[in-house]
Amino acid sequence: MTQRPYNLYAGPAILPLEVIQKVQSELLDFSGTGLSILEISHRSKEFDKTIKEAEADLRTLFGVSDDYYVLFLQGGASTQFGMIPMNFLNGGVADYVDTGAWAKKAIQDGKRFGTVNISASSSDKNYNYIPSSLKLTPNAKYVHITSNETIGGIQWQKYPDTGSVPLVCDMSSDVMSRRVDVSKFDLIYAGAQKNIGPSGVTLVIIKKSLVETCPDNIATMLNYKTHVKNPSLYNTPTTFGIYVIGLVMKWMLKRGGLKEIESTNFEKARILYELLDTSDYYIPIAEKDSRSIMNVTFKLKTPELDEKFVSESKKAGFLGLKGHRSVGGCRASIYNAFPLEGVMKLIEFMKKFEKENS
Repeated sequence: MTQRPYNLYAGPAILPLEVIQKVQSELLDFSGTGLSILEISHRSKEFDKTIKEAEADLRTLFGVSDDYYVLFLQGGASTQFGMIPMNFLNGGVADYVDTGAWAKKAIQDGKRFGTVNISASSSDKNYNYIPSSLKLTPNAKYVHITSNETIGGIQWQKYPDTGSVPLVCDMSSDVMSRRVDVSKFDLIYAGAQKNIGPSGVTLVIIKKSLVETCPDNIATMLNYKTHVKNPSLYNTPTTFGIYVIGLVMKWMLKRGGLKEIESTNFEKARILYELLDTSDYYIPIAEKDSRSIMNVTFKLKTPELDEKFVSESKKAGFLGLKGHRSVGGCRASIYNAFPLEGVMKLIEFMKKFEKENS
């Protein structure tokens, strides 16, 4: 097999190669059925085993207790922006922390169903940091945060204590990248396409007591009660995506679980940020105490150099380094499946580029 390019795209993102190879080997005959996973019934015993194993392995890896339901839904994390206030806001007040583009989209939909209080914002510095203090509303329906902003490359280092107010978190771009105390959250949601699978599946981890508060007078497909009563199977789920998530869970278990995944992720980020901090050529964008271990954002001295860097990096086998248009510069997305070796190779390229273009 020829050397594959290093995939640094923000999402859909890199999957473990051995998972892709497993999919390839099983694509024509899934679990001895003689049928492809792409055409098998979601009501079949083979798929029932697949989805139950995926959930069980995820619970083991992430430490999800029986106090929570685990759902594999559709519509992406963007559907959750509206689904959450539809189920829980009901004309009341919710606190949202404005940390970037994804938080803003959640805020926009929250306002459709009640009053949104912006408890803190980092818009004053173009979202290059996580706010350190929040102005919370007593008896708010919930507090909403975005764990990791892919565009600005910022991440919560310590989650806020919201007391008795439910904490809701969009973990789309850092879910299962590090160990988290799930019991501190009432609802976690995440698009699968960064760390745990392909696009098309949305993971929802929701406290059972919170589901009990969902109203009955909203659209069936947008009510969490619907999906709890019919465990992720009310309508035809994304069978292929859930199957791949199951394979990724087994890959993570094989690698030693979240403790080892976290250790590798921190090391990848450490050595890349070390280069940024010791070079006058590359300029990190996120403030030090808010830096993401998933999305490393930086600039060169001019937009022209940014453009040349991205162009040359592509020729060298590094794909997806162009920064988001709202921030500019460059972005290296080093999700779970991105190898430590790849970060080391990227650093070699960056040093070479600096030497040749200084």
